[in-house]
Amino acid sequence: EVGEDGNRRYTHVDLDLDPAGRVATITIRAPESAGPTSAAEIREAGMDWWPLSAFRELEDAILHLRFNHRSIGTVVLKTRGDGEVLMAIDDILDAQKDDWFVHEVRHYVKRVLKRVDVTAKTFFALADEGSAFAGTLFELAMAADRFFMLDDPDEQVWVGVTNMNAGALPMGNGLTRLQTRFLGEPDTVGQVLEECGNRLNTAEAYDLGLVTFNPDDIDWEDEIRVALEERASLSPDALT
Repeated sequence: EVGEDGNRRYTHVDLDLDPAGRVATITIRAPESAGPTSAAEIREAGMDWWPLSAFRELEDAILHLRFNHRSIGTVVLKTRGDGEVLMAIDDILDAQKDDWFVHEVRHYVKRVLKRVDVTAKTFFALADEGSAFAGTLFELAMAADRFFMLDDPDEQVWVGVTNMNAGALPMGNGLTRLQTRFLGEPDTVGQVLEECGNRLNTAEAYDLGLVTFNPDDIDWEDEIRVALEERASLSPDALT
């Protein structure tokens, strides 16, 4: 659905445009449940299976920004939903990887994430209350130029890694996003992957080096605003 303001509403993804601020916000929503678990059930779900449906919508949103909104230089990535559901889906993606359909979906997800990597825009990922940067969607946080994570003891803000973050979704350089992030600290990658299936709160994620900045609830909105305005002061390609 495309609104009069140009904003797009997909089944699992929202694209909100702010042409004046030269910012676009993409919000990916986790499903309410992990969905089908067997290969036969997954094939029956087909295009409606969440990993395929959500990443098709994400790809469409990114391509729309690339070709139709070249003046927008910043893309804010948000997630919403239950991260535990996302990690359960990742377990299914891993357990059923030998099925031909699941195999192709995994490759498609990998391709869409690579499209994020090579999109000539600045990506900011924001993890706040209600966010779900877990498993495959955690790759978006690692693909972003900056990852902001709210530090608020009153909110359960967390991220999580799964086996899908360990090599199933490499970048164009052949390395995982974690390996690329910690290129000079390879031991840190192993420390992060030791937390597979666990919830990492803001302090734990920051100590591991996964977070660029962790403002508290008092400074959160101002810090994000300043970061976006700072980026908007540059040209879309950030060269002038």
